[in-house]
Amino acid sequence: MSRQLTIHTAGPVARLTLTRPDKRNALSPELLGELIDAARALDARPEIKVAILSGAGRSFCAGFDLDAFAAQEAEGHTRETADRGRRMADAVTAMRAITIAQVHGHCVGGGLVLAAACDLRVVAEDTVLSIPEVELGIPLAWGGIPRLVREIGPAMTKELVLTCRPFTAAEARALGFVNRVVPADGLAAEAEALAAQLAERSALTLVATKTHVNAAAEELASTAGAVRDADVLMAAIGDRESRASAARYLRARARSRAPESSSALPADEG
Repeated sequence: MSRQLTIHTAGPVARLTLTRPDKRNALSPELLGELIDAARALDARPEIKVAILSGAGRSFCAGFDLDAFAAQEAEGHTRETADRGRRMADAVTAMRAITIAQVHGHCVGGGLVLAAACDLRVVAEDTVLSIPEVELGIPLAWGGIPRLVREIGPAMTKELVLTCRPFTAAEARALGFVNRVVPADGLAAEAEALAAQLAERSALTLVATKTHVNAAAEELASTAGAVRDADVLMAAIGDRESRASAARYLRARARSRAPESSSALPADEG
């Protein structure tokens, strides 16, 4: 099986690239596992000070791969798979290196949680962000709620998660979720320039600052309770009304040719 994540390093900077462009870098169970392994591998290399996380092709990440989850469900791995996204987000957040999400195209559901797990976010100005979980009949999981509350506050978290409406990079910047918005053709250069600037700082001060900020963020809205998110997802899969919502969403998605995936877990359509 081919790898779905590539890692390239140049001195103190690493680049992690999601490499499922045909699926808009949807997060398969395998890709989630590779992200967890990559976080651990880079932590074993103290010379790496900064890691840029990006997606190949047209989009940063279209969320969880619904087809891949359906295959896992058939094999009886549902609960473990439902929790793997939380473990991925926790692993990215806990990385020693400063992480920069380089976001373009679509950033949907679980892809948005992945970006939120990073320390900094540099986004192309034509990026479309969305959180479709509630429309799909499940709650936002993977520790996404506390991460969003920390970045944009309770009221806007409720609005974006409950309405599922798409929002722009400019709005995300105004809300405080995004650090920088740049033209699409300058996105990679902007992320690399920021990484180079940070890499000039001492490793000790980078790690100390990240640790201090993360500790303060946990006091504001802890992700500790996210370990129960998988149980709520499992309950939604078995809920008749939630499954009906999923069926409506999937039919609408097929008609509109929306991004092929969501961070959400699938439900039967009939």
